Amino acid sequence: MTTPDLRGTTWRKSSHSGSDSDCVEVAETAWVVGVRDSKDPTGPVLAFDRRAWTAFVAGLPGRA
Repeated sequence: MTTPDLRGTTWRKSSHSGSDSDCVEVAETAWVVGVRDSKDPTGPVLAFDRRAWTAFVAGLPGRA
C-alpha cells in the first residue's frame, strides 16, 4: 500500500478533548483519513480509507 501524503492537511482533535493532550488527531483528504498521537505529531500515522473510517465512527457508542 502506498503511504498517503498528508502534508499540508489540517490536523484536528475532538472538541470533547478540551485541553487534554492525551488524545488522537485526525486529518482528512478526499480519499484518506489519517490518525496520529497528538503528543507525537512527527510520529507514525494510521491511514484509513474514508469508507472504513465512516463505518468505524458509525459503530462508536452514542453515534446511532
